Amino acid sequence: MTTKTSELLAAAEPRTIAVVQGISDDQLDLPTPCCDYSVRDLLNHLFDVVVNFQALARQQEVDWSAKTDHLTEGWRERFAAETVRLVEAWSDPAALEGVSSGMGLPQETLGDMALIDLTVHGWDLARATGQRVEVEPTVLAAGHGFMDRMGDTGQRMGAFGEPVPTASEATELDRLLGRTGRNPAWTP
Repeated sequence: MTTKTSELLAAAEPRTIAVVQGISDDQLDLPTPCCDYSVRDLLNHLFDVVVNFQALARQQEVDWSAKTDHLTEGWRERFAAETVRLVEAWSDPAALEGVSSGMGLPQETLGDMALIDLTVHGWDLARATGQRVEVEPTVLAAGHGFMDRMGDTGQRMGAFGEPVPTASEATELDRLLGRTGRNPAWTP
């Protein structure tokens, strides 16, 4: 069974997995567009996102304060497996019902949060490590819809930086990145 959320995550999943699998060990200390995060830090954060949003899909509480070093033997394969599990968790229609007890947001919004993290952090990691990532138009449209609904709140809570203006001829991906506080022209 699938849901709209799982279909969107399934569209983003292989692209982000490919970026993660393309990161070499000698790139782990490089800077990223998330100014407080090295590649290593951002990978660990994205691992936490992928694992914790599986639990949130099952309407379980999660501990965001736990900081685990996920980059041990076989981390690329584990990331891929956990990301597939993320898609599977959001495939259950029950994952989209009600309000999250742990975060106080509609479950559908949490699914959108997982999608925006997987997409934008996939771009962050690609940009930091000299890779390219393409994003499906349906994923971009969902990301813009999420930012329309939650962008201001996310910015007030520190999840997003100040919006970065983009040119009128900017791509939809660049516009989404700008809305999340990223400079689409960022280079290491």
